[in-house]
Amino acid sequence: MAHGKSKYARPFRPLHVNSASVEKMDGTWIVKTVRAGTSIKTYTCPGCQGMIAPGEPHLVAWPATPPIGSSTTIEHRRHWHPDCWRLHH
Repeated sequence: MAHGKSKYARPFRPLHVNSASVEKMDGTWIVKTVRAGTSIKTYTCPGCQGMIAPGEPHLVAWPATPPIGSSTTIEHRRHWHPDCWRLHH
């Protein structure tokens, strides 16, 4: 793999580490800040559909409770520009 080990080979790391629970109009969200220089992938912000470049500071948010029909919240995790998160939530 070009960017290091497969995520399946890495030790388990709980999502709630260094995160905060945030109450919004659409429910409770777990929000984690990603510092500059720590991400290695490109993400698409759901707020503006713009690119979040590798290494760019941003945040990751996911619902605290799995939506109806889901057994986990992991597939609902999204990477946001901080300003887009504030505008859309």
